[in-house]
Amino acid sequence: MHSPIVVVGSFNQDLTWTCPEFPAPGETIVGRFQTGPGGKGANQAVAAARAGGATAFVGALGADGFGREAETFLRSEGIALHLARKKLPTGNAAILVNRRGENQIIIALGANAALAPRDVPAALVRHARVVVCQHETNLALNAHVFRTARRAGVTTVLNPAPMRADFDDQILDLTDVLVPNETEFVALVNRRGFTEKKLSTLADHDLHELCRSFDVPTIILTLGARGCFVSQSRGHLSIPAHPGLKVVDTTGAGDAFVGGFAAGLVRFDGNIAAAARYGNAAAGLSVTKFGTAPSMPARRDIDRLLKRAGRPASA
Repeated sequence: MHSPIVVVGSFNQDLTWTCPEFPAPGETIVGRFQTGPGGKGANQAVAAARAGGATAFVGALGADGFGREAETFLRSEGIALHLARKKLPTGNAAILVNRRGENQIIIALGANAALAPRDVPAALVRHARVVVCQHETNLALNAHVFRTARRAGVTTVLNPAPMRADFDDQILDLTDVLVPNETEFVALVNRRGFTEKKLSTLADHDLHELCRSFDVPTIILTLGARGCFVSQSRGHLSIPAHPGLKVVDTTGAGDAFVGGFAAGLVRFDGNIAAAARYGNAAAGLSVTKFGTAPSMPARRDIDRLLKRAGRPASA
């Protein structure tokens, strides 16, 4: 049984501390600790599954307690699993969250970095409708997966997060939809002396022109509290964030968008705008709860939010 959405990527055990303010260098403060499942790949797979998409996840885990807990959690979400066991620790992330819901994150890739082409079933990729990759595994693996998907006519979605020094932009030739946040997008164009401050001042037309300088059919720039911006060769679209939602924790919001977008792309038969609105709603709801994978919203809640905003999701 093949899944229309295949996410190839990371699992990280999230080790999260909440605190009033981030500590200064050399400072020790008292915070509150919580642990739970995360990692960009797993988060996006959970987001897609909860948003209504039949989803498969390909990843690597260590032979440790975190790995065993990860498998149990992902199976409980109804996700089809293709897991490789590596002689490395399961990936993990140290996350600080302040009173405004802002975050600082350090990740240790562990087993994620050892995920290899042989660990990815080619038939699974070829029979998908959408394949999603990120930057918390071996980047050469992403290119292999996207080449396999492209040959089969499968839509490829790249979330270049976190942006890495070893990023090879040749993968953009294999990418149908690129979904960076502001920091990642600026990193892609920083050879031109670009900054996030300058990005925030651009009119939609100028931002669209900047997106079109990349040879990618669709770029969706996630803008946090400002929603998202969709650029395609035939035009551009700004989708505002949903007002009135209480921000508790922004960690994982980008993953909620990507997973929701993938589910929307299947549900709305390739309609980019409808899928982006769906992902935007998923991201908005995710920040109202604490954590990453556990904060991903269900399809009924996304539909309810879109209906309240006057843009109900169609079946």
